[in-house]
Amino acid sequence: MKVLIGTGVALITPFNQDKSIDFDALERLVEYQITGGTNYLVVLGTTGETATLSSSERQEIFQFIAKKAKGRIPLVAGIGGNNTQEIIEQVKRVDSSAYCAVLSVSPYYNKPTQEGIYRHYQAISEASPVPIILYNVPGRTGSNIESATTVRLAKSCPNIVGIKESSGSFGQYSEIMRDKPADFLLISGDDATFLPMAALGANGLISVLGNAMPEAVNMLVKTSLENNYDKARKLHSNLLNIVDLCFVEGNPAGIKGILSQKGLCEKDVRLPLAEISERTTEQITAELQRFESVCVS
Repeated sequence: MKVLIGTGVALITPFNQDKSIDFDALERLVEYQITGGTNYLVVLGTTGETATLSSSERQEIFQFIAKKAKGRIPLVAGIGGNNTQEIIEQVKRVDSSAYCAVLSVSPYYNKPTQEGIYRHYQAISEASPVPIILYNVPGRTGSNIESATTVRLAKSCPNIVGIKESSGSFGQYSEIMRDKPADFLLISGDDATFLPMAALGANGLISVLGNAMPEAVNMLVKTSLENNYDKARKLHSNLLNIVDLCFVEGNPAGIKGILSQKGLCEKDVRLPLAEISERTTEQITAELQRFESVCVS
């Protein structure tokens, strides 16, 4: 799965002001990512507001992006939830000619045991026609995939090829790196912590900020993976305030605010999310201007 080394972008779902899907903006975003050098796209991850989309809308988006990408960039399908059997049915329908893997967030709300998490992913792996990437984000799901469970899945399920890790625990990252099979991918799920994760041996980043700033994020990932830490540290520091502003009023409201300022889509989100405030909008404007001035200088 070398295509999953580098920069992935967790693509947003753009909406019109009436909250319908803005397919024109979605096409612009796909082209923007390809032009910006992104290595692969994650379609309908949690950043895509998947929880607010109907089943028919999700299928339409999967098909639309596959058609517009035309094989020019690898695609990963976001399919996760807390109903194992329903996920199995969804992954069985993945178009393996268009999508190279499935990213599946760990079960939320249920708070399963580690054995339950293991069996959940084992069942999905056995049913999936494409490789599976685990997604651990305890801040959203309410439960953690412990490093021992990750390694157990990596060693016992050949179809599980990596994990998007957003636990924030560097001890956990280190344990995964120490114990995992050599070809199992550790992928950062957090723009702000990618650089130190890369120093531990992470293989790449699935980025939110990359929606709006693909070239800058790609350069951060590239320089980090090349061990050019002097350049990576400078870029990391210059991007850090923008990353924080992406999340201060929730994701993807923040990144949609940035995309709106760049003229790529509207800032609209679906309830229960709300658009970012005027204050945060002003802060984003100022920070983007500061970043541009730093880059020019």
